[in-house]
Amino acid sequence: MINSVTRFSFPTTISFGPGAIQQLPDNLCEVNIHKPLVVTDANLKTTDVYGTATAVLERSATPYAVFADVRPNPPVEDVERAVDAYRANDCDGVIGLGGGSSLDAAKVVRVLVANEGPLTRYDIQVGGNAQIQGPLPPMIAIPTTAGTGSEVGRCSVITDPSREKKFLVCHPTMMPSMAILDPELTVGLPPLLTAATGMDAFVHCLESLTAPIFHPMCDAIAEKGIELVVQYLERAVKHPGDIEARGYMMLAATMGAVAFQKDLGAAHSLSHALSTVCGLQHGLANAICMVPVMKFNRQAAASHYARVARCFGIHTCDMPDLDAADEAIAAVANLNRRIGIPGSLAEVGIMEEQFPELAAKAFADPCHQTNPRPCSKEDLLMLYREAHKQRL
Repeated sequence: MINSVTRFSFPTTISFGPGAIQQLPDNLCEVNIHKPLVVTDANLKTTDVYGTATAVLERSATPYAVFADVRPNPPVEDVERAVDAYRANDCDGVIGLGGGSSLDAAKVVRVLVANEGPLTRYDIQVGGNAQIQGPLPPMIAIPTTAGTGSEVGRCSVITDPSREKKFLVCHPTMMPSMAILDPELTVGLPPLLTAATGMDAFVHCLESLTAPIFHPMCDAIAEKGIELVVQYLERAVKHPGDIEARGYMMLAATMGAVAFQKDLGAAHSLSHALSTVCGLQHGLANAICMVPVMKFNRQAAASHYARVARCFGIHTCDMPDLDAADEAIAAVANLNRRIGIPGSLAEVGIMEEQFPELAAKAFADPCHQTNPRPCSKEDLLMLYREAHKQRL
């Protein structure tokens, strides 16, 4: 039972538990922030969650400024405008409040405060990570969804509209100084967004587990994250006030982000293109694409999928790995159905004529390079077609 606030590091210091947000003023002092810029989005600013966080700051007489214009799949422009707000208000640190987009934007605001722009020069695909110089301003990350795990990650995913692509900015110094995981802040999340962000956490764990890179510690964390999603996501979707389910989903999201330092796979390349070209919510794109990707990877990832089947409570002791993999694929499809994930890309309005552009952008995305089965552009095009016509 989750009924108290606890602290641990892995390596980010995490304050976890119902009511953890109330400790924010002390946490700010701990990381040496005296006037933070709160980076969030316009929708969250209208919610009780935002009111709760700012009320804590005001009761403690903590001065702060706000940038509340982060858009989904944050474009470079949003980051640049947030940097302007940071400097104009003489801030000395950042609070990232919201989902993955707000947290990712908040992390790279610090990069541009301490380093010259433009932000695109720090794209990891062109070696930009080597250009980032520290120290960066301190940051506290406060997630309001249980999905991306950005609160413990060293990377941000940013959209460059001029190139119509997403790019990664990554550096160890980008990890937030502290994360506050308060499950009470996720209670108001609508069921479909709870489901989509929860499946984002699941896909992070699953693709990390199957990435062909030796990292047994990440494998163990990924497997436990999968287990927590299986146990608690449906409860969180159907019983929004279930604090235990909400809390364990926040931990699953954090585990996914820790694990995917190993890397990811084809589902993420597919979903990154869907978000950039079509504006599809990232976790929802991952959820819809994961089953076709699992079928594509069935032979190469069978032993890993057998472990996934066990997380679903399926007895696999006397079962060949390929049969256990089939059970895992069916279990993931069934979980999607139970929590209300749309059954196909067609159901969310993706058009077949968009596939060639999507496949080209997905192939340019680096995530599929650590898929357990190598992917060609034609393979990715085929996976879009499968995700478009599937019926979960």
